[in-house]
Amino acid sequence: MNAYEAGLSHGMHVVHDGPRQAPPLLLIHGSGASGGSWLPMIPALAGRHHVVRIDLPGCGQSPPAASYDVPAIVDRLAALLDGIGLRHMAVAGHSSGGYVATALAEQRPDLVSSLTLISTGPSLDALLPQPWILRVLLGPPVGRLVWSARSDAWIRSGIRATTARAVEVPDELVAGVRGITYGAFRAVLRGNAAYLAERSVPERLASLDVPVLVISGGADPRWDPSSAHRYETVPGARVELLPGIGHIPLLEAPQTTGRLLLEFTAAGADAPSSEA
Repeated sequence: MNAYEAGLSHGMHVVHDGPRQAPPLLLIHGSGASGGSWLPMIPALAGRHHVVRIDLPGCGQSPPAASYDVPAIVDRLAALLDGIGLRHMAVAGHSSGGYVATALAEQRPDLVSSLTLISTGPSLDALLPQPWILRVLLGPPVGRLVWSARSDAWIRSGIRATTARAVEVPDELVAGVRGITYGAFRAVLRGNAAYLAERSVPERLASLDVPVLVISGGADPRWDPSSAHRYETVPGARVELLPGIGHIPLLEAPQTTGRLLLEFTAAGADAPSSEA
């Protein structure tokens, strides 16, 4: 794996992996996480792509932002990509990172060649009752006190509460989660909810001219697994439901998830360009 040029740009920490001349692939993590959530998949992805991993504002090594509304985050992200000089990227988002990915395609279609949404809830009514440890961490006023006292073991327990099988949690992800403040996390959740309340993700995707792959865990404890089928209303969308996998296929089934993503991006690279 060839990692290089890790640094801060437009208020976001960025890490590049893989050959610079390879087709670009942007990876966007979910709420309460960081770019470290993609680590188990990076060796395979970087063998075929110039992989760009970011820590969203207020997450991981990225400083807090004035606004955590999805459109505001996308403005920053688009400016970052313009600065790098990348266009027509394959974009993958995990969980609420899928909202940022979708909004990027809405606001800047020139930057997005395909969308892969992994464990991205389609609408608010698909949200399940959350695991107890997440309810403790998120519920004020106790949540704020517990958040500030979190140990690495607590952070790992919180992450594993959303999985359906035993996983190794990368140290980089734990460190990234530790960098998130309680206030920033709550603001991110409010921004995500506002984005979904305005219009569901399948509705948004149906109005876009972009190939879509949806990967969801068949045992996701955060979102109703059957709700993944709502994406089938999007013309041409491919939906893959992974049996026995929870909310974090990136950690639970990195080989399968990576293979599906690489097959999808390869198919897009081989397709005739609509701009030709």
